Amino acid sequence: MQNVKAKKHLGQHFLTDLGIAERIAGSLTGHQGTNKVLEIGPGMGVLTDFLLRKDWDLYLVDVDHESIVYLHGKYPDLGERIIEADYLRKDFSPIMNGPYIVAGNFPYNISSQIFFKVLEERNQVTEVVCMLQREVAQRIASPKGSKEYGILSVLLQAFYDIEYLFTVPPGVFNPPPKVHSGVIRLKRNTTERLACDEKLFFRVVKQGFGTRRKTLRNSLKALGLSEELKLDPVLDLRAEQLDVADFVQLTLKLQASWNK
Repeated sequence: MQNVKAKKHLGQHFLTDLGIAERIAGSLTGHQGTNKVLEIGPGMGVLTDFLLRKDWDLYLVDVDHESIVYLHGKYPDLGERIIEADYLRKDFSPIMNGPYIVAGNFPYNISSQIFFKVLEERNQVTEVVCMLQREVAQRIASPKGSKEYGILSVLLQAFYDIEYLFTVPPGVFNPPPKVHSGVIRLKRNTTERLACDEKLFFRVVKQGFGTRRKTLRNSLKALGLSEELKLDPVLDLRAEQLDVADFVQLTLKLQASWNK
């Protein structure tokens, strides 16, 4: 079989180091007893080879037709489990039919969008093990107060326990990216629903970090703060100083001020 050529417009950087691929595959835990795995962007199957050595119920999705043809030739037994589609646009609920794990070497250019989709499907996605640009991986895993801490940190930490596992240098990819990569693992926590209006919570978090150098009193102005709420000392803080529980409380205060 002819090798697949990495395509710049798809953000493809194919992992060539088998040791790292094995380490990523070994980081899946089957959280909450989940056995189904959806690998996003398998390329030429370097990670896939190691996932298949475990007893995972494996599905592959790739938007690159050339990769799909290659994967069908390499893994004929997977058949319809090799899916040619854009993960961001396709509804995988009927295909996975229950809880599943997301794994893969995520294209740098859409990694944040993948996580926003994971958030939408958080009641199905029990675990994520992935490699992505190191800065984004660090941001997702970072605690409040750090300069990396941001929107994705808060939204994902609301529903997942997150670990930064290890860093991967550029030289183990073809072609090598200009930055280091990071591998992280997310495990669904026990929070079924937040104690506040979740749509408003998402809005407060996004608005709060929109102008992260400003205090929350300034960055949340557009949400229509009541005169009473404007006096709350929490609004003297900046968004990066609040953790998930703090943002929940702030959202509840905002809800209460609107209902008065």
